[in-house]
Amino acid sequence: MKMLRRKGIFSILLVLFGLTSILAQSRQEIRIPDILGYRTLKCDFHMHTVFSDGEVWPTIRVQEAWREGLDVIAITDHIEYRPHSSDMDADLNRSYDIAKPLADQLGIVLIRGVEITRNMPPGHLNAIFVKNANLLEREDWWEACVEAKEQGAFVFWNHPGWKVQQPEETVWWPEHTRLLNAGILKGIEIYNHREFYPEALQWAQEKNLVILGNSDIHEPISQEYDAPQKRPLTLVFSLDKTENGIKSALLDNRTAVLFNDTLIGERRFLTPIFISSIQLKSKKLNLQNQDIKYLQVYNNSDIPFKLEQRQPSVGFSCPKVIVLPPNRTVSIELTGTSDEVAQMPVLKMFYEATNLITKRGEKLPVNIDVPNK
Repeated sequence: MKMLRRKGIFSILLVLFGLTSILAQSRQEIRIPDILGYRTLKCDFHMHTVFSDGEVWPTIRVQEAWREGLDVIAITDHIEYRPHSSDMDADLNRSYDIAKPLADQLGIVLIRGVEITRNMPPGHLNAIFVKNANLLEREDWWEACVEAKEQGAFVFWNHPGWKVQQPEETVWWPEHTRLLNAGILKGIEIYNHREFYPEALQWAQEKNLVILGNSDIHEPISQEYDAPQKRPLTLVFSLDKTENGIKSALLDNRTAVLFNDTLIGERRFLTPIFISSIQLKSKKLNLQNQDIKYLQVYNNSDIPFKLEQRQPSVGFSCPKVIVLPPNRTVSIELTGTSDEVAQMPVLKMFYEATNLITKRGEKLPVNIDVPNK
């Protein structure tokens, strides 16, 4: 009983220490619009602590997430690889149990997770929304995956193109087909740490897998990324900011992946993100033939938009390339080229966003409609 009481006091002190150390800091919000009646949640479902091969205490992951504007994280310490075990003798749920009180106080949704760490095939798999991570510690990798499914976990394939395990080419193995057909494998990382895997994006499209982008962070986050916008994120379009809402969104394939100023996802999500991010600040232009007018466009999001003209506009000319930096207003020059432009109620500009990639691997077509009369 005394041991349990001391353990509880120690946990409370850890939470209080975390709150004290974070009071002098500030949170940088990541501005990406909510769309289609969903909340756009900024998530990282793959990270490590000293309870496997990470370098930080679990509460540090919560503090980092709060400072950098994240809404949801999963600490996914390895089952089979725990190099600090001689110093950190604890069960597989311990990192979650330590981090959870601080996450609750700071409004971060912390999801219980674990990494099934095997040679290829099947490689490394994350299981999140597990109920008891200890029960996944099995000699046979298949039994571990079946246990994850029985616990209602969401399982995804980590870093499929990692050169340590797939040095020559990124291969889909029969073991992954077995996991897919058994209803166990639900998602795949198309981006991990600093690597993009085009093959994984293709598989996600072909096999209806959920796309994810995660940091797989082991070090303090500031040692790897110099700004919150630079770390990879999984965007989850959820009805609410709850664990059940997030899980439902994942099972319904409502995600996008943001990395290196590139956003990848289904067109049904990317188009409303672009539309909701762009605000025309100019009033009706009343553009005439041979006139030059300036259109002011404000990007209210943290995603830059890089636009290339996909077809000429009718009755006027506009730039072939437009860059809309985050949280900035850009002035765009339009020139009337025919008499008919004076009669147009709306000037239509046709572009494709070269850094918004659909799940089919195509650049997103976007239109900018400018009031003229």
